[in-house]
Amino acid sequence: MYFDRNLNLSRNFFAVALVILALHFVGSTSLAQDDDPPAEDPVAIFNQAQDLHEKGDLLGAIKLYDKAISLTEAFPEAEYQKGTAYLTLNNIGDAETAFRKAIEQKADWSLALAMLGETLVRKHLATIPTDGNSGGDIFKEADRVLRNAIDIDANNFPAYAALVDLLLNSNSSRTLLSELLAKVRSVTDGKMKLPSSIWSARAGLENALGERKSARNSIKNALADTKNLSALRLAAELAIADNDIEQARNFVDALSKLASTDPQTYLIKAKLAAAEGNFVEASANLDQIKAPLRGADSLRTTISTIRKRGKAELENVIASDPKNAAALGSLCKLYRVEAPDKALEYCRRANEVEPDNIDHAIGYAGALVQAKRHDLAVVILSKLKALVPDNSSVRVNYATSLYQLKRYAEARDEYSWIVNKYPERPIGYFLLAVSHDQLAEYVDAMANYQQFIKLADPSKNQLEIEKVQLRLPSLEKQIKEMKRK
Repeated sequence: MYFDRNLNLSRNFFAVALVILALHFVGSTSLAQDDDPPAEDPVAIFNQAQDLHEKGDLLGAIKLYDKAISLTEAFPEAEYQKGTAYLTLNNIGDAETAFRKAIEQKADWSLALAMLGETLVRKHLATIPTDGNSGGDIFKEADRVLRNAIDIDANNFPAYAALVDLLLNSNSSRTLLSELLAKVRSVTDGKMKLPSSIWSARAGLENALGERKSARNSIKNALADTKNLSALRLAAELAIADNDIEQARNFVDALSKLASTDPQTYLIKAKLAAAEGNFVEASANLDQIKAPLRGADSLRTTISTIRKRGKAELENVIASDPKNAAALGSLCKLYRVEAPDKALEYCRRANEVEPDNIDHAIGYAGALVQAKRHDLAVVILSKLKALVPDNSSVRVNYATSLYQLKRYAEARDEYSWIVNKYPERPIGYFLLAVSHDQLAEYVDAMANYQQFIKLADPSKNQLEIEKVQLRLPSLEKQIKEMKRK
């Protein structure tokens, strides 16, 4: 929330003004008759509102902000904080009113301008057509207000983040996006401890301009804040684009925990399901999106087209055009869930037609693993690992095949990478423990079995839990015997 980020700064910034205001009320009280009730102190009420704000009682805070405002001719600080509370409640209309009043009373206040701009961006995104038409008055005012905020304070990160959001969700030209990226880079390059929102904004611009490598680097900085929803969404998008389903699933799981009913979460879940070839699940997630949302309609159309054309039509396409890589790749995905053996054939052919397309190679390797062709899978996956060492899907599939082939030393190394990458996933510790166990590395096996038990969910991992519980007593004896020797 913006008010969390700016709360301490706001309090320091307002201190002098509030002290003067307090002295005014003390002076006027001393002139009153002894039997008059003491005048209410707007400063004290404002501070009480701030305390409720911090505790998350937003409606209570708003009530006190209004009371403090009613006791003075002008209280821009209270208007501002009231606006942030309304914005957190997604009450766009009242937030806009409050921020406008704050700016009327303090025209060159860059932080209030940034928050008015953020509010106008949300208003714009809620009212524009899903094609992103950017010609409306709300867009123009948001753009003007945010650029004004940046002119006043060149390091106004909330204003930059909102302006990026505005341009990325409108039909902005590549030139405009490039110009904004240059400005964002000028305030982020070489800087430490920047808010994650500015890194997320930078990553979004880089991704929109096709600079995916740079976007990945920027998103790593944004993910320092594990609750940054926009960063998690973009990270999932990048992982899907890289055909790294495992990593994308990790980001989607995090989004589901933080914002399970957010339409953007449903959209990302739909994209992930479509990337896995599960178009029924993808459509079910899209059905949860009731209001217009940029990107949702185009995905619905794509999925509908694929499902209408169906496997039979795609197979007719490759019957007449056997080297149609797009059709082969689509069939590879369509059959992956229900018929891995068929998927394997289409994945193989797509890979042969476009051997330099790493997506086909990853799909082929995944189909080999599903079809339990682990001998051939490890050959392809070892080459893919050298090309894309950070691709989690490649590493997980490689570990799976090595494990199934009883190549435990190599599997151990892969599972070590996986648990370091995904320390919250219990199954990785189980498979790592078994690999250590098979190699007679009993102390390491015990440590990983214990970590698995600590993290395991009985509703999902009951079989593995039972295996570990049966194994632990004899493993403890083996460790004791090993130490005696």
